[in-house]
Amino acid sequence: MPSHELFSFATDDALAGAVANRWLDELAARADDPTPFCVALSGGRIAKKFFAAVAERAPTRSVSFGHVHFFWADERCVPPTDAESNFGLAKANLLDPLGISPDKIHRVRGEISPRWAAAEAEAEICRIAPVNGSGQPVLDLIFLGMGEDGHVASLFPGVLEEAMRSKSVYLPVVASKPPPQRITINFAPLAAARRVWVLASGAGKESALRESFSTDGKTPLARVLRAREQTIIFTDMPGPF
Repeated sequence: MPSHELFSFATDDALAGAVANRWLDELAARADDPTPFCVALSGGRIAKKFFAAVAERAPTRSVSFGHVHFFWADERCVPPTDAESNFGLAKANLLDPLGISPDKIHRVRGEISPRWAAAEAEAEICRIAPVNGSGQPVLDLIFLGMGEDGHVASLFPGVLEEAMRSKSVYLPVVASKPPPQRITINFAPLAAARRVWVLASGAGKESALRESFSTDGKTPLARVLRAREQTIIFTDMPGPF
């Protein structure tokens, strides 16, 4: 049966810090494990705070990022130096401060044809991460944000049915907010991931989060929650939910 855990915080800073500490605890617990740890990152305001919290706390912890491979849950179709780039956000606030080796960074190339970028990203993630019987990569952890319409990654309400029918790991999509051209991870790898943590932060999103928890919710997050046995949501929004 699908289920979720909900953790509430008074502020976005408290949320970001708590999630950072939880992830660093997990990495510290597997310090002697040489197998790759595959994580997918998202963008957004709360992601920037989360990245900064990880980078600030990691030097004082017994944590190694040597076996962590970084992928992306979605990317905007812009060059990596563009202010809208999710990779650029992570590079400036997480990857560079932590000194992550370039061979552990597997960005989605937003500057090339979306179709080719999606195919390239799919081949790369399946090269590193274990693949299940359905051909889907099994990531250790995917970080997601949530928009006012309940979208996650770049899975917006308008692309739901197309995405649900597709078996592709990554999809080129047209988003309902700028920049419109994007590449997103699909529902199947979100369902296959060992863990999904949703950082649902920001005013005006309460109704979308509430609908996502409904058994017949129509939001993209609701679809993710129904597809998984367990998902963790961290929020700074006032309930009840």
